[in-house]
Formats: sequence, structure tokens, C-alpha cells
Amino acid sequence: MSGHGAPELTITSSDARVAIVAASWHVEVMDGLVAGALRACAIAGATPSVIRVAGSFELPIVTKACAASDDYDVVVALGVVIRGDTPHFEYVCAAATDGLSQVALDYLVPVGFGLLTCDTEAQALARAGLAGSTEDKGFEATQAALSTWSLVAGITGSHISQ
Repeated sequence: MSGHGAPELTITSSDARVAIVAASWHVEVMDGLVAGALRACAIAGATPSVIRVAGSFELPIVTKACAASDDYDVVVALGVVIRGDTPHFEYVCAAATDGLSQVALDYLVPVGFGLLTCDTEAQALARAGLAGSTEDKGFEATQAALSTWSLVAGITGSHISQ
């Protein structure tokens, strides 16, 4: 979801258990993303657990472990990759994105996509939900995952779980 045209979601998920899997690179950006995710959980009444990983490349495997466990209903993956001078950016972004979407499909567990893929640090800060930011991608990714959890629960007649 982008800032312009983003839907206004009202989520009530008082029994949702949410794993917030967050990378550790770019501390200021990540702190903002995690704060936004925690705020979305609080508003929805969901129970969050924050799990820190080294970087964005590690998001899929830890997200998969959370999705495969009976401990979480929803997983939110938060990270940031900032373009540099080598093809590393493309490889990490593609691997993380592909891995996260595969986890959601394999485990039928909503995965909030809060991976920022930015050309500059300024772009990342603008999306981090900090004072002066124009967007709050941690909040949006968590709301989207909780909304998906509620929607799938309505379709299947019960909350999704392992």
C-alpha cells in the first residue's frame, strides 16, 4: 500500500497473536517501523512479539519459522534495503520479497510486507513513521496483515492457524 490512495482500515483482532520480525540494519528507520507495527497491534487489540533478525535477507526464514509454529496467527516482516553501488540491492530485495510471499502461500498465514526498498536513506526515513515522515509503513503492513487474517477467517469460518 502506498501513502497516496491507501485504504482506511478499521481492524479489531483482539485474539490475534502477531510476530513482528524486524531487521536490525538502519536503526532509526527500523525503530520507526517497529513502533508503527506495535501501534497498529495496540489499536487492533492484537498481542505482538518483536523478533529481531540480522538483516532483511534473514526475514523469510524467521518469518517461515513463525508461520510454521502454533504461536502466531499473523507475521509482519519489517526491513529496509537501501540501494548502493553494486547489484547487492537487487539480490537482497528479490530474495526477501520472493521468500516472504512464499511463506504466506505455503502456510496460509498473513505476512505483512513492511520491507522498504529505497534508493536513499531519506526515502526510507520518509516511510518509517517517524516525526516528519510522510508515511508509516510499519503501521500499514501490520494493518494489512491483520485485515487479511480477519478476511480469511471469515472465508474459512475460523481463524487461520497451524
